[in-house]
Amino acid sequence: MFLERMLQSQGFGSRKHCQQLIKNGAVSVEGEKIDQPKHKLDLNNLSFSVYDQHFEYREKVYIALNKPQGYECSHQATHHFSVFDFFNDVLMNRGLQCVGRLDQDTSGLLLLTDDGQFLQALTHPKKHVAKVYQMQTVDPVTEQQILQLQKGVELHNESGIFAATNVVQLAENELQMTIHQGVYHQVKRMLAAVGNKVEQLQRQQIGALTLPELEQGKWIYLNAEQVELAKTRMTT
Repeated sequence: MFLERMLQSQGFGSRKHCQQLIKNGAVSVEGEKIDQPKHKLDLNNLSFSVYDQHFEYREKVYIALNKPQGYECSHQATHHFSVFDFFNDVLMNRGLQCVGRLDQDTSGLLLLTDDGQFLQALTHPKKHVAKVYQMQTVDPVTEQQILQLQKGVELHNESGIFAATNVVQLAENELQMTIHQGVYHQVKRMLAAVGNKVEQLQRQQIGALTLPELEQGKWIYLNAEQVELAKTRMTT
């Protein structure tokens, strides 16, 4: 691949802009400054820098963010901050999208990508990708509520029965459970259906991928193994 096309694919702007970056001497490949836009590259394990900032070539990007409360999963947030505020223009130019959504008051594991097939694999209703949540509840969790969640509840304006698996009471007012759908406000609505209310909610896991040890608002690139873990269907 030509250097100019590689830069464009990585989110550095239009082809014309990338050509100008190269001609201005802003781009180095493996430590060597390159000023020819048509310079041919081997993309395997390619590293490069633009204005002395280091990058690695990534055909697609897969990101795990520890989302804080108060952020919307929207490019044009209306009442709160946007999760896309955490990312620079280079990543945004690649067409970064959230893989599903978390409510503004829900924290935890959020995946983002520019890979449409990956996004579809994790969000299509027929895939039933498992998601694990931990929550604080307003009232103490009862054994009857746990049984109801496992058996399944009806949700207003939704068809079918919505059941949780691996429901574990962590403390008097603390619960962990796994859901396999992804309808609007599902966890909160399920708790309301059994007579309780979610006070605080955090997503801990998607597929077999658990939330990395990250401060809230921090993110990492996922490696190939982690990407596959996110797509792994958990046993119930």
